[in-house]
Amino acid sequence: MRRVAVATSAGDDFDEEIDPDAQLLLDALGDVDIDGELCVWDDPSVAWSDYDMVVIRSTWDYTKDRSGYLEWARALPKLFNPYSIIEYSTDKHYLDDLKSRGYRIIPTTFCDVGERPEFPDSNFVVKPTVGAGSMDADKYEVGEHGAAAAHVARLHDSGRDAMLQPYVASVDEVGERGLVFIDGAFSHAIRKGAMLHIDQLDRHSLFRLEQVSLADAEPDAVTFAESVMSEPLFNGLLYARVDLVQMPEGWAIMELELVEPSLFLSYKAGAATRLASAINDRLG
Repeated sequence: MRRVAVATSAGDDFDEEIDPDAQLLLDALGDVDIDGELCVWDDPSVAWSDYDMVVIRSTWDYTKDRSGYLEWARALPKLFNPYSIIEYSTDKHYLDDLKSRGYRIIPTTFCDVGERPEFPDSNFVVKPTVGAGSMDADKYEVGEHGAAAAHVARLHDSGRDAMLQPYVASVDEVGERGLVFIDGAFSHAIRKGAMLHIDQLDRHSLFRLEQVSLADAEPDAVTFAESVMSEPLFNGLLYARVDLVQMPEGWAIMELELVEPSLFLSYKAGAATRLASAINDRLG
């Protein structure tokens, strides 16, 4: 039987319930005669060469050691999504690339290690450029520059670049839209409620399930996300999630999740089956 390693994290910092996709995917792989096995990406005892393919899913702790993570991914001969995408999408400096390609993003100012931040005269968000979910991200009110500067300093002290974005008020009302793509085709959308109103100490998961619901995707949001995914750079991806927020000018990209996004497979009938079928096709 063909074997596929589904890469995950050790779970030290995340509750097991945070990845309800895992068992759904393993079951769906079994339905197409593929032996899927959850494997911790940085477990030295895993013999990756024993598997016909590695599919990255819940490797959410890579943010602690991105360089080690990239070294691991680079050594895998059959990896999805591929290494080039892993390298591209694990650092949110990619937003500048998307902007240069003509896509609307949340206005973003990067403050790399050694640079001094310049804060906007509006509510804003500080977050690391290498991060998972809302961890190490916080919202600041107008004038809270001292606290925000201390936040940036903490990130810099840990060797991480920072990014500053205006807080998008529509998130409080309509939420974010996460548009899930499987094998290049739009599958379903979810609504994520505002997360930065929750104290950082209470964010024990990448997201809170009660903050997430299935959404009827707005046609213009789907069109926008499909245009992004039509870029040659993103051809042939096994999965993707395009996270959008509504701004006065229209939908804007918050994040382009191409490495280890929650795909919310349980929210859409048949989604796990389609993902397993796409894996099966790539196995040949």
